[in-house]
Amino acid sequence: MIAFIAGHGMRRLPGFISEDLPAVTFEDDGPDAWKDFVEHAKAANAPFVIMNEVVLQKQDLALLLEHLNDESFPPAIVEEIEDAQYLVNHVGKIGYLQLGFAHQGVMFVFETATEWYDTFQDLMDIVTGMSGMMVDDNYTEDE
Repeated sequence: MIAFIAGHGMRRLPGFISEDLPAVTFEDDGPDAWKDFVEHAKAANAPFVIMNEVVLQKQDLALLLEHLNDESFPPAIVEEIEDAQYLVNHVGKIGYLQLGFAHQGVMFVFETATEWYDTFQDLMDIVTGMSGMMVDDNYTEDE
């Protein structure tokens, strides 16, 4: 990917494009969509492409598993929690990628994530959403 960007005469700028900027999201999810996005950046005469990637770190997964083991969760999501164990196979791998470039005051953004990274994020949301909440046997989804 870095070589592809350089091959188009652009540089790679490590960074993250936050949601509070005016942005247009590139909506193509094909396997080579990122290449098309880089070609759009070149056509817009962008001097660089902003690039952010998230790699699943061992300590992040360990923290997630620790929280999952420490909490009491409603039966409806216990199956999802069991999915966390298979995430060990993805430690050290890129799960999320964001590319972007600026053109005429607007950020153009391409984002993609793997299925396993989406699962990791969902589980993190469950853990952070449930932390501090006491869950008892009378739990209902309306609470």
